[in-house]
Amino acid sequence: MMNKKVIIIGSGIGGLGSAAMLGKSGYDVTVIEKNATLGGRANIFEAKGYTFDMGPSWYLMPDVFEHYFKVLDEDISEHLKLVKLSPSYRVFFSNDKELPVVDIHSDLEKDLPLFEQLEPGITPRIKEYLKRSGDQYKMAKDTFMYRNLGFSLDFLKWDVIKKGIELNPFQTMQSYLNKWFKSERVKKILEYTLVFLGSDPAKTPAMYNIMNAIDFNMGVYYPKGGIYEIVKALVNINKKHGVSFLTSAPVSKIIVKNKKAAGVQLENGTIIEADLVISNADLWFTETKLLEKKQQTYPERYWEKAVLSPSAFIMYLGLDRELDILSHHNLRFGGDWKQNFKELFDTPQLPEDPSYYICKPTETDPDLAPPGTDSLYVLVPIPPGLTLSEEEMKSYRQKILNLVKTDLKLPEIEDYIVYERSYWSDDFRRDYNAYKGTALGLAHTLKQTLKRPLNYSKKVKNLYYVGAGTSPGIGMPICLISAELVYKRIQKIKTSKPLTSL
Repeated sequence: MMNKKVIIIGSGIGGLGSAAMLGKSGYDVTVIEKNATLGGRANIFEAKGYTFDMGPSWYLMPDVFEHYFKVLDEDISEHLKLVKLSPSYRVFFSNDKELPVVDIHSDLEKDLPLFEQLEPGITPRIKEYLKRSGDQYKMAKDTFMYRNLGFSLDFLKWDVIKKGIELNPFQTMQSYLNKWFKSERVKKILEYTLVFLGSDPAKTPAMYNIMNAIDFNMGVYYPKGGIYEIVKALVNINKKHGVSFLTSAPVSKIIVKNKKAAGVQLENGTIIEADLVISNADLWFTETKLLEKKQQTYPERYWEKAVLSPSAFIMYLGLDRELDILSHHNLRFGGDWKQNFKELFDTPQLPEDPSYYICKPTETDPDLAPPGTDSLYVLVPIPPGLTLSEEEMKSYRQKILNLVKTDLKLPEIEDYIVYERSYWSDDFRRDYNAYKGTALGLAHTLKQTLKRPLNYSKKVKNLYYVGAGTSPGIGMPICLISAELVYKRIQKIKTSKPLTSL
């Protein structure tokens, strides 16, 4: 086994995560990245004294990050300086005269007065709901999340069966919440996390209420310096274990000999041989562009039927002043929630009254911008696959800025902007080979949760997949779990439990 050569295509969180585990276990690992910087969607750029994290901005599931570092014999606190945010996030309810702005602290005692205001008498129900969510999260971690797909006797254990009955797998998040709560505002607060899964609450399995346990029972953190500090930490651990990196090196083909992955060919013609290949690139791109038709487990027809998570319109803004009205994380909920999801998933169009998100990292980390100024990351979910003209993009940018002016009562915000960069679906396509410009990948619908793409090729031996496109799914901590799963797969480790060491 020692010194088997492994090539990992793509340096997202999943790619870096699996590289470090294999490197520590004695494999000869090379990570090949098409872009100039490592990190995949967790990218970074600087301009005019402002530093912007380009992709993920929420540090959730601190237990999963901690576990991953521990398995590698690393103390996470030596790599990341984590700050617990308070409030965790601020919510702006559009057109709500009674309660236009609320803060959520991820501390139930602090949040209970707000919930009581939104729905009198809610206290016993919200406590029970979050207790159940917490129990289900623990069960998911112990039983499903760290288990490679395939039949497991764990399913036959009584506590799992009991929890499964309690949480009908065919029930949606929307119908599950309707049984617990009446207030539309409470339900919106409890459903917002599904945006991270790129899913419509009316089509997402109720099991994802575990996201509320993650939010309310654990809180929201931030690594000082920004999300890219996670990438830096993973790269440092990789280098410690002898992993090498090749950047600005797009792969054009996975080489297959005798139905086995034997290496890759770069766009410049260079061939790099290997015993194993792991792709952290977009799964559609890997399957349909890097493999021949006869080698594809998930051919084009699979993707034509797939439900994708939204793409995004992002504005990176450098302002010439500080904005007190914003917290670190800010969510603006559109008036017609269901219509918004319909526009994203059913009748694809730029949303009329969108829910959107604004991150102001300078609230916690002033060093990311010049003194006395703020940087903003404004994200609006939009449908994947839209073809937009310059005029449409320009007009939609203005629409969003007009909403910000109204929602935040900042009529002069455009005058404060001293740096601006926009990012659209085509940028996701170009930078990450993302199918139809999706920002996240496959949505977590019921079918796609029960039958997520496998983390290995059925057609090509020694070809594996890691990251958001495979199991368990979307999100940075989930991609670290994905790295552990592919490591288990390669090492033929059968346990469904999280590893305690390598």
